[in-house]
Amino acid sequence: MKARLALLAALVTAMAAPAIAAAPAAHADTGIHVSGAKILEADGSNLVLRGTSHPHAWYTHQTSAFAGIKSLGANAVRVVLSGGRWTANDTADVANVVSLCKRNKLICVLENHDTTGYGEQAGAYTLDAAVDYWTSVKSALDGQEDYVIINIGNEPIGNNATTPGWTEATTAAVKRMRAAGFDHALMVDAPNWGQDWRFTMRDNAKAVAAADPDKNTIFSIHMYGVFDTAAEVKSYMQAFQDAGLPLVVGEFGHNHSDGDPDENTIMAEAQARGLGYFGWSWSGNGGGVEYLDQVTGFDASALTSWGERLFNGVNGIRATAVEASIYDDGGDPGDTEKPSTPGKPTASAVTATGATLTWT
Repeated sequence: MKARLALLAALVTAMAAPAIAAAPAAHADTGIHVSGAKILEADGSNLVLRGTSHPHAWYTHQTSAFAGIKSLGANAVRVVLSGGRWTANDTADVANVVSLCKRNKLICVLENHDTTGYGEQAGAYTLDAAVDYWTSVKSALDGQEDYVIINIGNEPIGNNATTPGWTEATTAAVKRMRAAGFDHALMVDAPNWGQDWRFTMRDNAKAVAAADPDKNTIFSIHMYGVFDTAAEVKSYMQAFQDAGLPLVVGEFGHNHSDGDPDENTIMAEAQARGLGYFGWSWSGNGGGVEYLDQVTGFDASALTSWGERLFNGVNGIRATAVEASIYDDGGDPGDTEKPSTPGKPTASAVTATGATLTWT
């Protein structure tokens, strides 16, 4: 999570950009999937993601966050993971995260944070390395296509030019994920610290969508100081609506070091257009952006002003989130604990035709 200032001329370019052809729908048997600009569940129900990001990679002990986020009305959570830039989240941990999401009836968007700011920030991983991580934990994700969206890499390129560039690197990552056997809906973040102020993702989304053999890629824009006016917010969302491609506001805040995001327009337009959004972030922010905490000390009962706005405000999560249909009709509640071994049976009331058996 980081942002940079937009060029004022960018708005004119965005408004003049040509429409992009709609991508065909994904195979229906892949669980969560895209159809044109919509995100659907396996049964065809519309899925509008509403939630927040939880910094699990740095606070693995804060597992009560999932229940807390659900208690405030969310239908989804975006979970920060690491493959080694920070302490790696291994297969068992990822499986537990998925279980916690399901137990709390949340759609689980898992994101690899290692890629943040690649090309500009020291230590950042490539998208290729992110795919290596997903492959290493694949056994925790197999069969979870109804519940899990894989956000391949968070803010995968900063503001510096990289080789390969965003389009080539993202296309290659999507293809590698499919070749590795991932049938999940995939989410890809924009470059420029997620804010796409050069419009690289907007103008090349068609090529990335077409490169996905499953045609099941969701595009994620992060809205901070670049999106400080209603016109910029509307123009960017409209470009994807015209293109017929699925867009989610993968992160946004009410304030930031690079400017003052127009959170009211972000939330209102997302609601009006049926787009998902995730506020940043639940709790635990540092480095001068503690104001982005939505609750204090991971306590769901201690909402900050930003948390109050996001969850309880106009067009907020509590008023607009609809629980995923997979949890309405016998969906897996996430109980992955094996039953214990029964005790030794004891026979009583033995007759020629039957007996009573009891055991613990």
